[in-house]
Amino acid sequence: MAGNLVGPLIGGLLPGLIGIRSTFFFAGGLIFVSFIMTTLFVKEERRAPNQPKRKGGGWGDVPLLTPVIAMLASAMLLMFANMSIEPIITVYVSQLVKDPKHVTLVAGIVMSAAALGSVLAAPRVGRLADRLGHQRVIIWCLAACGVLLIPQIFVTSGTQLIVLRFLMGIALGGLLPAITSVVRHNVPDHAAGYILGYATSAQYIGQVAGPLAGGFIAAHAGMRSVFVMTSVMMFVGAEFNVWVVGRARQAHTS
Repeated sequence: MAGNLVGPLIGGLLPGLIGIRSTFFFAGGLIFVSFIMTTLFVKEERRAPNQPKRKGGGWGDVPLLTPVIAMLASAMLLMFANMSIEPIITVYVSQLVKDPKHVTLVAGIVMSAAALGSVLAAPRVGRLADRLGHQRVIIWCLAACGVLLIPQIFVTSGTQLIVLRFLMGIALGGLLPAITSVVRHNVPDHAAGYILGYATSAQYIGQVAGPLAGGFIAAHAGMRSVFVMTSVMMFVGAEFNVWVVGRARQAHTS
């Protein structure tokens, strides 16, 4: 989330300072630095020479599929909720901001506000999830996002929208660490990379589907309908997780 917040800001400034082509070299250099840091500082245990190699895990190695599928759906909703307003944000803000010169600035702040809220909230909400239970926090965060989307329909100023998106970012920031924790708890070690790869793919599905759905709904039902659609999806996701938790409790008691 910090990269999502800082990356576009730096990427917008660098072309004017060093040129567009040099910006690509700069980004490549950062990735190379990450490669060096990973190579030098990330240590893995070596397998003994006589120890047989374990085959990579798959879905068949997951004892309970329902919680894992619920987490994949929640990961998709995380990005869907964050990206659904992207196609309409500038036009929507133009209806709230009187000075046309400030529209793009306010629109950029609105998009960054959610990322900033997530940056600040993720460690704290993750710590809270360790105490209260990760699936419980996921349900609360999804429901909170659904609630916070409703007043975004009725905002009358750019400041109100910025505040609401910041608060929504706080709720979204608590989802990713909790989702990852639930997946790791329900997946054996030898299948963790395989299933977490699907969790990452689910996030990208939300990142693709969010703008597409937001643009389609806005074109056919109006921009405010985008917030209604996203709110309903977040409530459905919360209810689905409630059902998953209830089913897991029934299976445990029986």
